[in-house]
Parts: sequence; C-alpha cells; structure tokens
Amino acid sequence: MRTPAVNPKIIATLPIFFSVFIATTFIWYFNVPKLTTPFVLGIIAGGLVDLDNRLTGRLKNIVITVVLFSIASLSAQITYGAGLQFILTMTLLTFVFTLLGAVGLRYRTFAFGTLAVATYTTLSYTPDMPWVVNPFMILCGTLLYSTMTLILHIVFPHRPVQENMAAAYSALGGYLDAKAEFFDPDEAEQLESRQIDLAMKNTAIIEAFNRCRNALFYRMRGQHRHPRTSRMLRYYFTAQDIHERISSAHMDYRELAEKLKNTDLIFRIHRLLELQGQACRDVAESLRSGQPYQYSKRLQRAIEGCRQSLKLYAETHGGSEVHTLQRLLENLFSVDYQLCHIESGDKEAEETPSEKHRIAGMESGGLRNVWRTVRSQLNFESAVFRHAVRLAIVVFTACTIVEVFHIHFGYWILLTALFVCQPNYSATKSRINQRIAGTVLGVLVGSLVPYFTPSVETKLWIVLAATTLFFFFRTFKYSFSTFFITVQALTALSLAGEDVFSLTWQRVADTLIGSAIAWVAVSYLWPDWRYLTLERTAAQAVSRNGVYLRHILGQLQNGGSDDMAYRVARRQAHEAAASLSSTLSDMSGEPKKYGAKLQDGFTLLKTSHALIGYISALGAYRSQMAQGCAPEFSENFYRTAYQTADMLENLAAQPPEVFQTALEQVRQELAQLHDQIGDDRQSSILWQQLSLIARQLEPCYRMLHETRAGGLETAAA
Repeated sequence: MRTPAVNPKIIATLPIFFSVFIATTFIWYFNVPKLTTPFVLGIIAGGLVDLDNRLTGRLKNIVITVVLFSIASLSAQITYGAGLQFILTMTLLTFVFTLLGAVGLRYRTFAFGTLAVATYTTLSYTPDMPWVVNPFMILCGTLLYSTMTLILHIVFPHRPVQENMAAAYSALGGYLDAKAEFFDPDEAEQLESRQIDLAMKNTAIIEAFNRCRNALFYRMRGQHRHPRTSRMLRYYFTAQDIHERISSAHMDYRELAEKLKNTDLIFRIHRLLELQGQACRDVAESLRSGQPYQYSKRLQRAIEGCRQSLKLYAETHGGSEVHTLQRLLENLFSVDYQLCHIESGDKEAEETPSEKHRIAGMESGGLRNVWRTVRSQLNFESAVFRHAVRLAIVVFTACTIVEVFHIHFGYWILLTALFVCQPNYSATKSRINQRIAGTVLGVLVGSLVPYFTPSVETKLWIVLAATTLFFFFRTFKYSFSTFFITVQALTALSLAGEDVFSLTWQRVADTLIGSAIAWVAVSYLWPDWRYLTLERTAAQAVSRNGVYLRHILGQLQNGGSDDMAYRVARRQAHEAAASLSSTLSDMSGEPKKYGAKLQDGFTLLKTSHALIGYISALGAYRSQMAQGCAPEFSENFYRTAYQTADMLENLAAQPPEVFQTALEQVRQELAQLHDQIGDDRQSSILWQQLSLIARQLEPCYRMLHETRAGGLETAAA
C-alpha cells in the first residue's frame, strides 16, 4: 500500500490517538474515571519507547518493554512511601538504566522510558486504589499503544524508511544549495563563512543518513529482503555516492572564482548545482507521496549547457586547469546520472545481494558486548557516566525533598528534573525555559477545564486531544508539548476527583523546583565545559580522514568498490567531522565560557572540511581509475600518499620536529612526482589531489596544537 501524501507527523500520531480513544471509551463505558491517569500514562510511556523495526523486531521490542516496565513500575510501587528504601530504589534505577544507554540508541530509548514509567507510577497512585491496579493499568496502556503501532506497521510497513530517506534527500538538497554558493564569483570574499555553513549542513546530512541506516538495518536482519527494502537500500547508496561527489573539492575555490569570473562556465556550474539540489528535494517529495520520481528535462538541458561551455573553455585554455574542471564537471554529470537512473538502478544487485550491499550495525549485540561497552564507560571522561551519576543525584535530591516535606503530588518535581536534565548545559537550559513557559500557560488553561467542562465525557475528549497534541509537538516544539501535557495532567486529576485549582500553582512550583535542581546539576556537577575537549574531537576528525584516505588508496590500486569496509571508513570520517561541527555549535551557545576557543575551533573546522573535500575527490575518482600511469609515477605516488595518510592518522601525537621532518619529505617527494607527470590526464589529477591534501597538513597540525595549548591554559585557569 502506498503511503498517502500526508504530513508524516500526523501519521506518527495515529497510534497515540486511537490508543487514547480506546482507553477513554473504556473509562467512559465502565465509569472508572480514576483510572484515566495510569491508563493514559501507560500509553504515553509506550510511545516514548516506540522504535522502528520489522514486524518480528517490534514484537521482540514489546516483550522487552513489558519486562522493563514491569520491573520499574513494581519497584516504584512496592517501595512507594517507604522513605529511604524508595529513594535508593529510584536512584539505583536511574544510574543503571542511564548507563545502559551508552550501548546504543535502542538501549537509551528503553532506559529513558523505563525511568519515566517509574516516575509515572508515583504520580498516578492513590491510596484508595489497590496497589496492583496502578502498575497493571500502566502496562495495559503500554500494550494498547504497542498493538496500535503493530496495526499501523502492517498497513504502512515501509513508511518510516521512506520518511527517513525523504529527510536524507531533503538534507542533501540543502547541501547542494550551500555548495552552489561556492561558484558565485561576485561573492568570493565570503567563502570562509560559507565553508563553515557547508560543514554545518554536512552534520545534518550525516544525522539523516544514520537514521536511514538504522531503519534499513533492522529491516535487513532477516533472511528475506522485501523488494521495497531493496529499493530503499538503492536510494540510500545513491544518496551516499552523491554526497561523496558533492563533498569533493578539486581545487581552491577562491582561485577557481578568480579564473572563471569572466566566463559563463562558473555561472552554469552554480545553476547546475541548484537544479540538482531541487532534484534531490523532488526525490524527497516523491518518497513522501509514494509517486515515482520524474527526472527534470530542465536539468538535462543544464547538463548539456555545461558540456558546451567546458568545450569552448578548453579550446582557449589548457593544462591541469582544464583537467580539474573536467573532473569537477564529470562528478556533477555522475550525480546527474544517479538522479536520472534512481528509479531503475541495479536490479540484478537487488535480486542477488552481496557483501557490498550489507549495512553495518548501529550497536553491539549480545550480553558480552553490552557489558564490555558499559565497563568502558565507567570513568568520568565518559559523558554517559557523568550524566548517569549526575542524573542519579538529581533523582536522589528530588525524591528526598518530596519524602522529607511530604509534598502532595510532589513527584512532579522528579518528573520535571528527569525530563529537562540533559547531558549538556545548553540543551538543559533550553528545555528548562520551554518547560517553564509551557507549564505556566498549561496551568492557566488547565485550571479552567473543570469550570467550563463539568461532564466526564467532555473531559475525556480533552484528555484525548491534549495527549495527541503532546505527541505531535514533542520532537520539535517542546514548549507546546509541555503545555498540552500539563492540560492533560490537570484534566485527568479532575476526573480522579482532585481539586485542580488547588494543584495549579503547586504544579508551577514543582516545575520551578525540578528545573532548579536540574540547572544546578548541569552547572556544578561535572559540567560539560570542563570535559568538552575540542582538541580531542578535532584530532579524531583528522585521524579519521587519514583512515578514509588509506581505504581510498587501496581501492585506487585494486579497483573501486563500495564494499562495507570502505563505506564504514567514509561514514566514520564524516561522522567525526559532524562531531566537530556539533561541538562548535554547542560551544557557540555559551560564548562566555568558550570565547577564547571559538575562533581557533572554526578555523580548524574550515581546514578539516577542506581536507575531507580533497580526500572525497579522490574517493569519487577511484571507480574511473585505469592502470594508465607510468609505473615509476604510480610507485612514487602511492608511497607518498600512504605516508600522507600515516601523518594524518597520527598528526595530533607527533612532536614538532618529527612532523616538520615528515612534512618536508612529503613536499620533496611531491616536487619530484610533479616532474614525473606524463601526458595522461590521470597522473595529473592524482598529483593535484594529493598536493591539495598535503597542503592541509601544516594548517591542521598548527591548529590542533594551538587548540591543545588553549585547552591547557583554560584548564589551568
């Protein structure tokens, strides 16, 4: 069945809508309004741990969810009201489950949902209700939601993959637009800022690719591969190939703009990139609507225009400059070929999948690997361990305040602290502000509900609407989602017979207290700015580029192939670059703390991104490599190239004198290699790309060591 052209967020909220609708219908029919809170909170908890998977994977996830939720809910319920025993139980649960999140996204999702269930159990329990009813209704709500997701999966089994793939192509379109700006000769002076913008756009692409890889991985774990999955896999590999080609840098863009500023070729390249960006967005729209992608004839005419302009330019120019432009345009023509044939693709490869069509797993499986991963995190250099300890202290503090002062519905403090306390300071501060704003507005509206909607039926409709809207907004508008969940909570309490007006300002006060606890924790308990090591992140980015270059050289020698080892090396290089961009983005949010490091950091980001662009150009060339170079040139080229890869891998650890000796040797070998370039275009391209890569060695080394020196000074201060 084709996915209808509906906002994917609306489709994603269908399970929550129908689950709450069935739950409220049950409550209305049997006249048990006091069960509203645990039943609906169980549905919400089920939504928090909903993970995309194939059908058997979803069934397995449901079993795991029920087991974990049962442990958490029963532990909280049995120890509830027992003072120190309850406090220690909640603290231990928080620490253990948060630490398990280090294993991967799946474990992190289950861990957060389990902690939420333990907190929900304390919020929904009332003394006049048998203790077993509370955990039972929470589990019923979770199972009801899980059933709805199974039904949606059966109706639209490939919807999540298509949506993730559409998001990847949309991000790719934005990257192409950003790359097009490099070919505007009137804006050559703005290239540095555009380099940073392109690096940030690259981060969005890597995140989108990882979501696609995750969705495809869980659908390919079985022995039989659905044709739709094979089609999405083809789209994924096509997107990766386009990304590598567009990431390529064949020459210094400032020099290119200067040489081509009085020709129409540079404007045609600019227009072609914009049209290809629009084509990627058209692919995304076709995936969302379920319609086949239609290749644009306008794009075809733009390709032909570039060919003609290049031919005219080559007639009046010569040498390596024309070779470089030919290689640049051949890359763009290859992107056009990929877009033109995206619907047909390699049918034979889909029918007989091989090793090169596999996807690396997102996380390690098996208890031994889980334990190994967790054990490696047991130190304060680990962000996960610091967050686990910090969050455990937050939970201990919140529970202690409630137990000592016997605050009625005081576990709103715990709920707030748990939801807003994030691993880094900037994210926590943002959540706190949105949480407070949403809560204040929510209590103003929610406190009026009992007066204007006295009937049970109307209140149940409000619970249904507010819960659905909470889920609709929770991933992209946290303040809105907080507003709706506050209205839902107060309405559910009204159904349970509580005096909502008396609880209104307590909800605000508890939110403020919980937010304050979280803010103090991220500000003073191992704050991230003490551990945010820009130099380490940058060093890893440069080192990963060395590994990526080494894989490319191996394929240049032995023939190009998109096998899994090569794709893993390429992905890890881009992920390391994306991590550097994300680190700088976090630091930019706190200029008072990181002001001294920011300028060096952005300079390093530009240098690192230029480096990965030059390496990607070699990667895009490997499939066209012919054994046409002179043997002497090939031998010397690979020796120098592998030496360059070694330097990149170990750049951060090299003493200055060792680095200068190695750098001088590479420069001398490149000069000798230049004299060995024959008349063939291939040797000219290989030498130029290696020269561009080697040119980045000294700037990278200098910026890495300046950043390290700045980090030591900050630590000393």
